[in-house]
Amino acid sequence: MRVDPERDMIDRLRLARTDGVGPVAYRRLLRRFGSAAAALDALPGLARAGGRATPPEIPPPAVALREIERVRKLGARLLFLDRSDYPPLLALLDDAPPVIAVLGDASATAARSVAVVGSRNASANGQRIAESMAEELAAAGLVVVSGLARGIDAAAHAGALHAGRTVACVAGGIDVVYPSENAALQARIAAGGAVVAEAPPGTAPQARHFPRRNRIIAGLSLGVVVVEAAPRSGSLITARLAVEANRDVFAVPGSPLDPRCRGSNGLLREGAVLAETAADVLEHLREGISRSPLFARDAPQGPPRGLREPLAAIDEQPDMAPEELLQARSEVLGLLGPAPTAVDDLIRRCQFSAAAVMSVLLDLEIAGRVEALPGNRVALLGEPGV
Repeated sequence: MRVDPERDMIDRLRLARTDGVGPVAYRRLLRRFGSAAAALDALPGLARAGGRATPPEIPPPAVALREIERVRKLGARLLFLDRSDYPPLLALLDDAPPVIAVLGDASATAARSVAVVGSRNASANGQRIAESMAEELAAAGLVVVSGLARGIDAAAHAGALHAGRTVACVAGGIDVVYPSENAALQARIAAGGAVVAEAPPGTAPQARHFPRRNRIIAGLSLGVVVVEAAPRSGSLITARLAVEANRDVFAVPGSPLDPRCRGSNGLLREGAVLAETAADVLEHLREGISRSPLFARDAPQGPPRGLREPLAAIDEQPDMAPEELLQARSEVLGLLGPAPTAVDDLIRRCQFSAAAVMSVLLDLEIAGRVEALPGNRVALLGEPGV
């Protein structure tokens, strides 16, 4: 049966915006049920199976349609996970965003990219290094990705625009400028690159949005270059997420007397690649780019193979009696705690099959009792129990 593209877009957006459906659950729901419409129909039953007393709040079609129309009115477009126009490197993340809004040239999000990030309270030298390095990377044909924050991010975007394209990943909505001083820069990026947002239009950025934004920066990029980062800098979160995503991490060395460089210098101690110039980054990436099947000339168009051919055995509904599923849920909850647990460990310690454990975890996430985390890990929300 032919699926109406507009209807499917509405259903996918409703699923992505449903309370309790995170990025990991979204992907698994589509794998199990085959379509967003079928997944939406199954949500109330999954929530009950996970122990939730009330059904999840699913946005009505009219709400999703309003968001779609608002995005279009802004001149932007929505890209959905597992569609051919979705950024292929970003799709490889365990917790890839189900949908992103892109204002500007969407092809920039699928191009070979390097992130340049760092301190908001950056030194003049740090900003000069970031701007110069980004300009040279862009001149070499790479798209420069950053977070449109003041300091290093703004310098990197500005430098890239001198010679090529840049992508700004924002924490709020695609139409929200933060900080306000970057309004003109954001407009230039939309004209000479792309602005990307996971949050709906009109969303004001909050503290919890920035780590989510950081994973998109890391996910779009072949590697992340850190220029000036204090020990508690958000740039170090981006670097950690890059490591988890199997991306390269580079760091520009800084003065040991400058607290803004302690985090980035720490990355070098931990094994980050020394990047004194753009040439250091390009030389390190050159071999990886040439070997990457994602960028081969004859690479197939469309989503990565893993999305087209998922491990169906663990995503299908297990053939178990209700009392067996209840017992499996009880055992899984008993093994979980607030600290992240690897799903592989959970399966090994549980007497039930991998399919049963994965089914229970999906039910529990929809019910709001567990949180799926990057790196194929889960954590309990609240106290254990049936």
